[in-house]
Amino acid sequence: MHAHAQAHDHGQAHGHDHGAADNERRVFWTLVLTAGFMVAEVAGGIAAGSLALLADAGHMLTDAASLTLAFAAFRIGRRPHDTRRSYGYHRFQVLAAFVNGAALIAVVGWIAIEAARRLLAPAPVEGGLMLLIAALGLLVNIVAFAILHGGDRDNLNVRGAALHVLGDLLGSAAAIVAGAVIFWTGWTPIDPLLSVLVALLILRSAWLLVQKSAHILLEGTPDWLDVEALKADLVAAVPAVQDVHHVHAWMLTSERPLLTMHARVQEGADRDQVLLSIRGFLEREHGIGHATIQIEPAGCADEDC
Repeated sequence: MHAHAQAHDHGQAHGHDHGAADNERRVFWTLVLTAGFMVAEVAGGIAAGSLALLADAGHMLTDAASLTLAFAAFRIGRRPHDTRRSYGYHRFQVLAAFVNGAALIAVVGWIAIEAARRLLAPAPVEGGLMLLIAALGLLVNIVAFAILHGGDRDNLNVRGAALHVLGDLLGSAAAIVAGAVIFWTGWTPIDPLLSVLVALLILRSAWLLVQKSAHILLEGTPDWLDVEALKADLVAAVPAVQDVHHVHAWMLTSERPLLTMHARVQEGADRDQVLLSIRGFLEREHGIGHATIQIEPAGCADEDC
């Protein structure tokens, strides 16, 4: 008869809950700062005729929407599990990170198209006003980035929000440089050229965010986990275990790894003690506190034994 065990690290869960509350507050205040300054930057960009400012304002618009989504993800993630969502709503924050990354890639495309148009048909730019608005934007973005940087850097939802703000920060810095060049030399092509440079910097981080969140959504194995090494190490660490198979490891979120496995044990072995040993090994060596383990007798008929 098969024995089953499911272990969950409650202390770790409480730590996640506390961290999520802190992350939620940080995202909220970043949202307030970003949405508030976005309005001023749109008006300033139109008045100055600056693509760099308008591109940054457009980026901040998507940031405001993305930060709202990130904030909602933390709120929704607190909902308890039910019969339709047996793992609860924690995965929503990974979905939010994926959408945020995809939105950043779309913004990069828009900036590139607008920059090409500006290079082909240069437009007048008010360098002084552009410089003032960009400087204010840089201050706001530094504060917002500092707020998020103090959060959980392994949380994809926070990372997605921080990438948006970092893109804004770089955009403001580029707008300052462009504004200074235009103010002192009158050379307007610097405006779209620096916009493209910032867009390329954003693109790499956005692509990495989309890749990582998609990997989790596709139930991919955690990057840090070598399943074959885990199987060999477990057999060596727990003598009663003869074979480990049907190992499936995935992540509910970037901080919540999950695992299921079948373990074939020696005949006459104390199965309860074997379960405890396997659970201890998974938590101690791999930080996996939530595992479902199926113990099988020595004469296992499973084709994958």
